[in-house]
Amino acid sequence: MPRLACPEEPRSTLHVVQRGRARLACFSCAGDRAAYLEALRACAGREGCAIHAYVLMGNHVHLLLTSARAGGAVRLMPAIVARYARHLAAAYGHEEALWEEPHDATPVHARAHLLSCMRYIEENPVRAGLAAHPGAYPWSSYRANALGEESALVTPHPHYYSLGRSPAARRAAYAALFARPGRFQAPHTGYHSP
Repeated sequence: MPRLACPEEPRSTLHVVQRGRARLACFSCAGDRAAYLEALRACAGREGCAIHAYVLMGNHVHLLLTSARAGGAVRLMPAIVARYARHLAAAYGHEEALWEEPHDATPVHARAHLLSCMRYIEENPVRAGLAAHPGAYPWSSYRANALGEESALVTPHPHYYSLGRSPAARRAAYAALFARPGRFQAPHTGYHSP
């Protein structure tokens, strides 16, 4: 059954998943990951998208973002693809399409769902056996959200600010979400980009 196109209203928050074609690796080294994050930072700024959480896995990427304008993810994802493709072409001579089309995008509305989605995204490396704790994986937003590490990419969501009055209180409350037993299930991803 075909998936429904995700409506992208202004100021809506989306969980976006971008997968490598045929589940092949998208990153071969730290330099590739750094190039993707730089592409994400530059393109998000240009397209008016705030990135709240992210993780770069071997063959896919998760993003939690809010766009200031309608259709932000629809413009953002191709811009990232194009910029990252230029990196791959310059570094390796790679010219083939790397990403599946279209990306998955799911609206995230409620506060509890948003915080659960952030946890789901940042725990991905733990579930995949790449790290014992989210803070041990350098290619996610966990260190910015839970440890207060400086990030030119991560913009806290208003629901994140509701976790506490001070930055230290917010970080502690956020980190405590990861100490709770049990695993979050993948948020529903029944939508895709047009």
